[in-house]
Order: sequence, then C-alpha cells, then structure tokens
Amino acid sequence: MSLRRFFGFSDGEVMRSDAKPCSRLMRHTAGIYSVGGALGFWILCRLHYGPRITNPRSLRWAACGAVTVSSSTALLVRLFSPECEPQNIAAYDNKK
Repeated sequence: MSLRRFFGFSDGEVMRSDAKPCSRLMRHTAGIYSVGGALGFWILCRLHYGPRITNPRSLRWAACGAVTVSSSTALLVRLFSPECEPQNIAAYDNKK
C-alpha cells in the first residue's frame, strides 16, 4: 500500500533487521498523535464556543480530534514510510 514506489522514492530494498515493523510504527504514531489531536481540538472547541462551553461538548470535540488525527497520521505513515513497503511488511510483520 506504500506510495513510495509510485513516487519513485523506493528502490525495492529490504530494510535493516533492526528496523521497526510497520504495524508497530503505525500504532506508536497513532498513539502519540491521538494525544495531540485531542488537545488541539479541545483548544479549538474552547476558542469556538467561548463562555458557552460545556464539559460534554469539549470532551466530544477532544474525542473526535483524537480519532481524526490519529487515524490520518497512521494512514500517512502507512502510505509513505519505507517500513510499510510490501517487501518490508512481508519480511518483518509476518514472521512469527
């Protein structure tokens, strides 16, 4: 699914043996960016509603921000990371 070969960034090489697998890289990236997304959307909610803010509304915005930002960054990692090229997924994610 990686777009690196499509854009000419890949030479088809297998990553080093100590490279982080694609699934773990996506999971870590999504976890980190979910916190940032929640904080960012919570701030946007506070700015948008001002004194009319309620706790359920701010929590809803934070949850939507966490889901949106984490899923979009995980997708970008999947599309553009060298660890997520098909030959590297076959070499490192599927071994038991």
